[in-house]
Amino acid sequence: MKPSNIVRDKSYTFAVRVVKLSQYLNHEKKEFVLSKQVLRSGTAIGALIKESEFAQSSPDFINKLSIAAKEANETQYWISLLKGTQYITIEMYNSMNSDITELIKLLTSIINTMKTKQ
Repeated sequence: MKPSNIVRDKSYTFAVRVVKLSQYLNHEKKEFVLSKQVLRSGTAIGALIKESEFAQSSPDFINKLSIAAKEANETQYWISLLKGTQYITIEMYNSMNSDITELIKLLTSIINTMKTKQ
């Protein structure tokens, strides 16, 4: 059994939410362009975090998590744009934005801690 990893677990849960959001946008709103963007960036976060578990060095680990943070920042933009274009409700936005903001803070904290240790 793998030990708990908060950022990995939260990014996975967020990715599941993003997949469901994309499905909602496709089926209910008939929106296909923005949904692909948020799907790509929103699921990349967890994939990069998972990939960082096998980083070859500390700089490689920091690099993978830095890219994950960039993807999280991009995802936050797409979620905001979906709200601004009224594809999602303010409630949906608030919930998704809360989760992505938390992921960005966790990733930033881990990256800064690792940089201080070097």
